[in-house]
Amino acid sequence: MAAISFHARSNSLPTQSHPLVSDIDEQVCRLRQSQAASTSSSSIGHNLDSLQVVYDCVDQLFQLPTTQQALINDQKCFNELLDGSLRLLDLCNTAKDALSEMKESVAELQSAIRRRQGGFEGETRRYLKSRKTVMKAIQKVLKGMDSKKSSSSNNVEPISTLKEVESVAADVLECLLSFISQSSSKPTSWSFVSKLRRVSAASSDNEFTDVDASLKTTRSSEEIQLHLKNLQPCIQDLEEGVECLFRRLIKTRASILNIHNL
Repeated sequence: MAAISFHARSNSLPTQSHPLVSDIDEQVCRLRQSQAASTSSSSIGHNLDSLQVVYDCVDQLFQLPTTQQALINDQKCFNELLDGSLRLLDLCNTAKDALSEMKESVAELQSAIRRRQGGFEGETRRYLKSRKTVMKAIQKVLKGMDSKKSSSSNNVEPISTLKEVESVAADVLECLLSFISQSSSKPTSWSFVSKLRRVSAASSDNEFTDVDASLKTTRSSEEIQLHLKNLQPCIQDLEEGVECLFRRLIKTRASILNIHNL
């Protein structure tokens, strides 16, 4: 009997993203859109909260065998993700230090104003000096960020998704640092002025510059106290957001290191 030849048809279908990857991609897209409109402390705080939700999903993504195998197979991307996690932690630490310093300076200035009916020029100078120190520290960090960003072109899921998360996290934290360090006067001499383009120049959108401007232009203790009172909860909210994000980034770095030990 003659052999009958059968030609099997290849029914290869497009590879579909894991639902978790698709969910993260959608969240990152929404966060990008929100990031573009971040002009106030409340919008930046909202983005910090949204980023925490993204990293909760990232933690689940790291538990998938496909993610673990992809990183094991690509040592370069593994190392880049590990380095990127450290950069994000450094940005968080810079923000935490800046907010802590400003919170302490605000409390000291408020106390001085309450104690004295007359002038408080000395305390004002100390506050502005503290602001200058914080702004210089942030300037130094932001100037070096572009050169440290990963240049990986890996488009394979889920690595591409993890790189996008890292990128948007860096943007959110840089925007926060730019917001904290924004000057009440035009910073034409600052080399990192491009970092501030996403932050509105309107003083009513920035509690830090409101205090700076009031200290430089008014002798009214009531007006200064009002701006300081507005700044306090702003700092508190941003501090809480950064601290929560910091803990999630620690968990993410641990997950990456665990994959190395598989």
